[in-house]
Amino acid sequence: MTRMWPPGGDTRRPLAPRVAAPREPVDPARIDRRVVRRRAKGMDAGAVAAALEDARFDARQASRHEDLADDVRGRAELAEWERIDQLLAAALAGTVYDPDTDDIVQAELAADAAAASARDAELCEAMRIAARADELQALRELGTLEQTEPRDGGEAVRDELTRRAGGYVQADVDGWLAHALAAHLGHYRDPTAREEAAGLLTQPVLAHAALLAELARLIPGADVGELAFAARLATTEPETADALAAFLTRAEGTQA
Repeated sequence: MTRMWPPGGDTRRPLAPRVAAPREPVDPARIDRRVVRRRAKGMDAGAVAAALEDARFDARQASRHEDLADDVRGRAELAEWERIDQLLAAALAGTVYDPDTDDIVQAELAADAAAASARDAELCEAMRIAARADELQALRELGTLEQTEPRDGGEAVRDELTRRAGGYVQADVDGWLAHALAAHLGHYRDPTAREEAAGLLTQPVLAHAALLAELARLIPGADVGELAFAARLATTEPETADALAAFLTRAEGTQA
């Protein structure tokens, strides 16, 4: 079987640990604001004013102690009582506080929901990348990586495999991607995907792909022995490989 990129050799790697779900950052000030809102629910302006005075008293007491002077949670609690006090002062007489009708609270809840959705999407994408990386590792061990076409997100999978390898360049994966990019295989059939790859893949991979594309036009059906130098040149001197690819493009245009 003719191969268009360097064989991978012994590329077995242990499977990566399962992807951990991203957690919502802990915000002590936000926790205290929520506590205040729960306490204030159903209170009228007078009850809130009394609670505000208690919070101010606590703040004055805390300011006398050096270890409590920069208490973020205390300041957040006081500020929230002040905000709710002002909210009821501007409302009709007899209005009681209800977080469900508090625009600030509802905006925070909407932002929380959007952030949770983003975290879920991030987790799903990380799981997809990890699963595809597991699949490619298995194909490498079977020696059939070159028979597989890349999919959307393959650049992130390459980064994951490199991370698993401790930062070492995966020559067989890079060669596989370069060949697919040069031959427009898999999702690289889409010109937009090829344009995006230019900002996601490393310069050696892109230089290798550019050189392979020009060589394929000049010498269709070239075997691995004739093209092995392209990977070596792109890896060690990517700028030279780019220059050679550009030169071959110019030469081909001149002959035409």
